[in-house]
Amino acid sequence: MVATRQQNDISFHPVLKGAAKLISYIFHPLFIPLYIGLFFIYVLRLFPELDDWNKTKIVLSFFVNYTLLPLATVLLAKGLGFIDSVFLKTQKDRIIPFVATGVFYFWAWYVFKNNGYPKPVVLFSLAVFLASSAGLIANSYFKVSMHAISAGVVMMLLVLIGVNSSSNIGFYISLVFLFCGLVCTSRLLTADHHPFEVYAGLFIGILAQLIAYFFV
Repeated sequence: MVATRQQNDISFHPVLKGAAKLISYIFHPLFIPLYIGLFFIYVLRLFPELDDWNKTKIVLSFFVNYTLLPLATVLLAKGLGFIDSVFLKTQKDRIIPFVATGVFYFWAWYVFKNNGYPKPVVLFSLAVFLASSAGLIANSYFKVSMHAISAGVVMMLLVLIGVNSSSNIGFYISLVFLFCGLVCTSRLLTADHHPFEVYAGLFIGILAQLIAYFFV
């Protein structure tokens, strides 16, 4: 396995690998829910009755639950010596973040569900919780790609919204397929994952969003 990773690591041009790393940072799982929150508010316009300040508060709630708290957990775990790297390069390093983010994600879904948020918001938040839970289980057996999990959730979310609403989001569906391809390819180019780990993560994300769809 080490030899395979090293071979993958030297088989691509440094510029291509640099671009792959940049894509991995921009579309990191910590940031994807925040992007989706902005999409809900400013593209789908799910909260037309709210003023700018209340819309900003919703964005902040996405940021706190999906970005700030998980990031703080990783940094705290690193500071206390529970994990070796904030980049979560090993399965062991990923256990605490998976467990902690599962708690944050469940709370976000519970709040959105019980405070009358629009269906797409509840649908997405439930899928994120289910995907992180499945990711924790999968992590016991192999280093599943978190990037691919988040890409799968988002891709299936937009497909479901496009099929079940009158909103014309064909352009955004095309973009999300491009995004999904770029993210998954970048994880292979950086040699952080084997193809199976990426495909498995993509499958988990898609499946989690489909299961959420039947329960919301």
